[in-house]
Amino acid sequence: MLDKNSARTARWMRTLTAAVAVAMTSTLVACSDASDAKGLTDPTSASIAAADDDEAVDNTVYTQVEFLGNPLVSEVTILKKDHDGYNRAQPYASSVYGPQSLAFINAFREKQPKVAATLGAVLYPDMLIVESAQNPKKSGWLTWALLPGEGWGGRNLEDDVVDAGLMAIFGPLLDKNGTYCSGDFQLCTDNVGANEKEFLGSFPYLAAPTLK
Repeated sequence: MLDKNSARTARWMRTLTAAVAVAMTSTLVACSDASDAKGLTDPTSASIAAADDDEAVDNTVYTQVEFLGNPLVSEVTILKKDHDGYNRAQPYASSVYGPQSLAFINAFREKQPKVAATLGAVLYPDMLIVESAQNPKKSGWLTWALLPGEGWGGRNLEDDVVDAGLMAIFGPLLDKNGTYCSGDFQLCTDNVGANEKEFLGSFPYLAAPTLK
């Protein structure tokens, strides 16, 4: 029969042995994982780093289901039946979808071909442009085109890009004639004047979503 001290010692030894066994098993599993990833047998830091290189070992194929560069290009100027194809396209698919956007704009501004030509030049390729050599204080959607040589581009959270886009297509931004900002066709605004919630002062800056 063991006395109390001997019993404590025995329990302590069993616990220590179990802990060592778990640690060794975990180490072996980790080494095995790193080795198996590239068929390596030496679990060195270099081989583990190589095994963790996604491009080297990850054969995952991703499916693009959404594409959005400049606002309103796909939502307004691309035919609804072509939205899925556009969402799976690339920014430089100008030859495929550019004519469709120009046709839409010309349908409203048929006597102002310069409007469609100007918009086509800045909306395609469909990506947000940033002129990093310019002053970031002049950031904002399309400022790289509206303020050539000065505008930084990009897009600020507070930019009302929907109204700006609608104003460019239907309003007097590029041509004062033949606009659709009043009367039966008030197309120059989405009539949303402000956010429901204020932007945050720190990351992620966007306000929490409104759940209904």
